[in-house]
Amino acid sequence: MNRLLVKEQLNTFFCEDIGHGDVTAEAMFDAETGIALFRAKEAGIFCGEIILQTAYELFHPTIEVKVHKRDGEELRTGDVLAEVQGPIVDLLSSERVILNLIQRLSGIATQTHTAVQEVMGSSARICDTRKTTPGLRMLEKYAVKCGGGFNHRFGLNDAVLIKDNHIAQCGGSISLAIQKVRSNIGHMVKVEVEVESRDQVLEAIVEEVDVIMFDNCSPVEAAEWRKLIPPSIIVEVSGGIRHELLRAYAESGVDYISMGALTHSVKALDISLDVSVKEGVTHA
Repeated sequence: MNRLLVKEQLNTFFCEDIGHGDVTAEAMFDAETGIALFRAKEAGIFCGEIILQTAYELFHPTIEVKVHKRDGEELRTGDVLAEVQGPIVDLLSSERVILNLIQRLSGIATQTHTAVQEVMGSSARICDTRKTTPGLRMLEKYAVKCGGGFNHRFGLNDAVLIKDNHIAQCGGSISLAIQKVRSNIGHMVKVEVEVESRDQVLEAIVEEVDVIMFDNCSPVEAAEWRKLIPPSIIVEVSGGIRHELLRAYAESGVDYISMGALTHSVKALDISLDVSVKEGVTHA
């Protein structure tokens, strides 16, 4: 986790939300201090410790943050995640950005944890994809890890992944696509190829790629194709993976199950922020 990038992103997010100033909070309060409690309103897996530790540094040096839950820990309804004390204007001005982030990241961690539980006892690993929110990839992939999952490549520069459109540009030849790639990359770059049929699996095996990805296949097909592949090649399955089929895919013998749904269609975890002030309590 690049903490410098986290701070830079938070600064951008706060500037977008606050603009020239929080006219509501600044009109109501001056130098008063308050206490803010982050509380889980439903059960799940927490992710956002780094957000809580970093965000308030951008506002005021006197703000005190006590984080009661670590990333990856289970939450029960009513649990207090963190306690923050400082200038009331800063607590109110920062709440929306912080809540948006920790709710989304905790939702990703929770959904990943659910998927991981489905394949527990097998050798299959749950991993993410590049179907992340633009600008939030580092944080969202970190949330997947907090939920017990693993990361696929972070970007196009990490590894070679030859997909259907690449293969089509080589006349449908997986062999030609792989040969073109290998003539232009260094020895440290791994090569993965996406396959959609038994014949393509066999073609990829001959080329001795590092990873073969079964795309949009059934658990039965995955089990049949897996038997053809030597142990030296990692096997991944991807494409419209549904939770109710996770166990079947895991038992097919694949090494990784990649799921775009971990990040692209996640439900945010419900977390509230209660800010105590002299006049009473406001609810975010």
